[in-house]
Amino acid sequence: MTTAQADLITIGRIERHFGVRGEFKVRSLSDVPGRLEHLKQVQVLEPTGQVVEKTVAHVRRAGSTYIMSLVGVTTPEGAVALRGGLIQVPRCSAAMLAADVYFECDLIGMAVENERGDEIGVVETILEIPDNHVFVVRKGTEEVLIPAAKSFVTSVDLVHRKMMVRGIDDLLEDRHAV
Repeated sequence: MTTAQADLITIGRIERHFGVRGEFKVRSLSDVPGRLEHLKQVQVLEPTGQVVEKTVAHVRRAGSTYIMSLVGVTTPEGAVALRGGLIQVPRCSAAMLAADVYFECDLIGMAVENERGDEIGVVETILEIPDNHVFVVRKGTEEVLIPAAKSFVTSVDLVHRKMMVRGIDDLLEDRHAV
């Protein structure tokens, strides 16, 4: 049974293969402690765009990443084919979030506007830096970095896929100065 893509949340990214038995390194994209360690079934969004359901053979922590293996992936070549893929789980099994806290997968691709209604761009990715996250917002070839803080982000509308920001005029001027 396949779950619709909108019903899935991304909790990890497959970084690279590990060893000779089809294992691979996974970078956690979840703030929930131990989220990856107890997985039994996952959906893998492969680099080709195909979503496949997989059974987890095992997961273990390895420093800041995890080593994972899936049933049916037994060779380094099989693991290499998954590089860049995303580990996803059904949204209903995800942890409940506090108000004003969002899953990264819900913010990626969201339109960003300032309070005047001017289009700033689209959230391309989210950088994790000490003490904060930063939205990388791209419009064409230009990008602007917006701190993920309430003083900059005034609202997030998940239904209409729109984020409103303020106080970034200096950031926008700086992107034209380079």
